Amino acid sequence: MIMRTLLVILFANVAFFAESSDVIELSDDDFKSRTQEEDLMLVEFFAPWCGHCKRLAPEYEDAATKLKANDPPVPLAKVDCTEGGKETCGKHGVSGYPTLKIFRNGEVSKDYDGPREAKGIVSYMKKQAGPSSKEMMDMESMKKKMDSSDLAMIAGFFDKNEDLRTEFIKVANDYRERYTFLHTTSEEIITEMGHKDEIVIFRPKHLHTKLEPSKAVYTGIPEAFTIKKFIDATVHGLVGHMTQDNSDQFKKPLCVVYYDVDYKLNPKGTNYWRNRVIKVASEFKGKVLNFAIASKGDFPRVLEDIGSKSEDQHTVLITSDDESKYVMKETFSVDTFREFLQQYFAGKLEPYIKSEAVPEENEGPVKVVVGKTFNEIVNDPTKDVLIEFYAPWCGHCKNLEPTYNELGEKLKDVKDIVIAKMDATANDVPPPFKVSGFPTLYFAPMNSKNEPKKYQSGRDVDSFVDYLKREATNPFELPTTDKKKKKKKSKKEKDEL
Repeated sequence: MIMRTLLVILFANVAFFAESSDVIELSDDDFKSRTQEEDLMLVEFFAPWCGHCKRLAPEYEDAATKLKANDPPVPLAKVDCTEGGKETCGKHGVSGYPTLKIFRNGEVSKDYDGPREAKGIVSYMKKQAGPSSKEMMDMESMKKKMDSSDLAMIAGFFDKNEDLRTEFIKVANDYRERYTFLHTTSEEIITEMGHKDEIVIFRPKHLHTKLEPSKAVYTGIPEAFTIKKFIDATVHGLVGHMTQDNSDQFKKPLCVVYYDVDYKLNPKGTNYWRNRVIKVASEFKGKVLNFAIASKGDFPRVLEDIGSKSEDQHTVLITSDDESKYVMKETFSVDTFREFLQQYFAGKLEPYIKSEAVPEENEGPVKVVVGKTFNEIVNDPTKDVLIEFYAPWCGHCKNLEPTYNELGEKLKDVKDIVIAKMDATANDVPPPFKVSGFPTLYFAPMNSKNEPKKYQSGRDVDSFVDYLKREATNPFELPTTDKKKKKKKSKKEKDEL
């Protein structure tokens, strides 16, 4: 009797929690109608067996509960792509799980590319909620908003130019996660601020300086594309403040001066150095190079990778379009910074290469490559090179090692082919090679070093050999194994007998 009572309570609790979920379950039958009802909805397309989906589930549920209480509420939904939502998942091109998409009034607005934990989901979706541009009704509200913001504000002042207003809202919708947008049709605000049918970028007060204007006015045609280009090129001024949150807004080639940037505790000291950066940067206006300052504490990994020391007051780094890095060796001053930039534009700087020490012995069947020897070994125009980029802690790399060593042993006498490996965590991977996971393998033919091919075939010895036979610049044959030789010799001996 007691056991039966406990089971009843258990099943009742399970049913209660299932029914009390704040994540809306959608299927093919109601997906269209339910999403059309909502101004904004985040939808997860999932499969019950998917491990990533299982890990996301409690975070997604927690976020759904918090966003349900938001003003305005933001509903979170999910669709099972293996059962009642197969047709819907197919229609929206779902090929992996979980896939998350943002819907507005039944239409896909964009793929969700934010965090996968509750706090991050909530923060991201709150930015999506409500209008992308806040309408300002009176001068007092406008002034209060501008005085309280520590970010640049992009404001539209609209009187009769409806085309400009329409395109401005399009830009605000697309850039709502990046920047803060305001707009007004108030005659009071338009008159007081002196802008009519214009888009204006107002830089935050802590970045105001006599060395450049505190605002920039868009004077182009009413077209979203050109407005975006203006914003991207202008929003941070000549020397912007780069942080972890906005680093993707600073395009390469980029020169960053890292030091103790602190606008809360030391705004004067911070701007003392920023003004010196602006002074020099303004001398190179028109050159293809963007500038920024950043706190050393925000980018420890970047500084560690270029050998910057904690006692260095300033570190200056230029990162080019092709990811080559140039580090200023001299102590920072207006003169040394100017000289560094002159050397850069004159093409006289050597790129910084993160590298382990060059191995004293490197005669094994798999050649060890480091940053300093990459060009010598991998870009050798007389060799085809298969190179593995690995990480010492990577389990897949450890599993591949005996197979890769066997491959190297098998091809050690093929003079035109090199089997190589490089620790991509301790050495810079030069362009055009791109490594986003481990292990990553590339084949660099002797006549096409600028266009290496990513290896995507099997990872057993036979697959490697078959691939190399297909791709090798010069055909090759592997020597017969000892085992086969013995068999042939034994047969010959029998014939002689």
